Amino acid sequence: MNQVTSALHIPDTQSERDERHLVIQRVGVKDVRYPLQLKVGRESQGTVGQWTLDVLLPAEKKGTHMSRFVAWLDALSEPLDAAGLHALHHQMLGKLEAQEGRIEVAFAFFLRKRAPVSGISSLLDYQGRLISETRSGQTRVWAEVAVPVKSLCPCSKEISDYGAHNQRSLVTIRAELKDFSLGWQELVRFAEESASSEIWPLLKRTDEKWITEHAYENPKFVEDLVRDVALRLNAEPRVGAYAVDVENFESIHNHSAYARIERA
Repeated sequence: MNQVTSALHIPDTQSERDERHLVIQRVGVKDVRYPLQLKVGRESQGTVGQWTLDVLLPAEKKGTHMSRFVAWLDALSEPLDAAGLHALHHQMLGKLEAQEGRIEVAFAFFLRKRAPVSGISSLLDYQGRLISETRSGQTRVWAEVAVPVKSLCPCSKEISDYGAHNQRSLVTIRAELKDFSLGWQELVRFAEESASSEIWPLLKRTDEKWITEHAYENPKFVEDLVRDVALRLNAEPRVGAYAVDVENFESIHNHSAYARIERA
């Protein structure tokens, strides 16, 4: 009985008043690794999420309740997608007694692909991220995906008697979602269909021949690739603001070629 009574009188230091009169725009927990059920298309995939959770702290409040972030995280039970994150964001703000805040979670996910000639099936991994942010009463949600592709240099093809240097590239798309029906598969295809060639984890020799020749007939500078992805996003009404980054891991240099296009 004494222990219960004592626990009820433990000071709540975080809720004390602060007299320095400074708002903290973002305070919370960072890089929390936690199991995650992710909704990809009609299926759910088990993965590990790396979470950053924060809220705005008013000037008069000394601190936030850090443990409530993890308690909110531990209570997640349904497979997560953009629509679900949008709804859950308001739940987190309520738990932290906050008006503004941000949720960011990074993870790996897989899509099944069939090789272009043999049709052999295998899983390719992608890096994804969901971001939800509430500011001035408005909640916005972004989806980000990093897509590995293949690029072949137009200049190398033009000046060489045979062959052309080519390399793997990474296309990263961060898109504000105006409509949550835009899924991971579609974002991935914006990148893969803009490249000299997409890639597969498992191939037969007939597939390798097809990829080599297809890329040769579809050369792309890093500038071509970033512009072609941006054009696809411009034509997609479910996308608001976006940023597209392309990095070519050059096969004839000890540095990368890089390009970025943004739309506010």
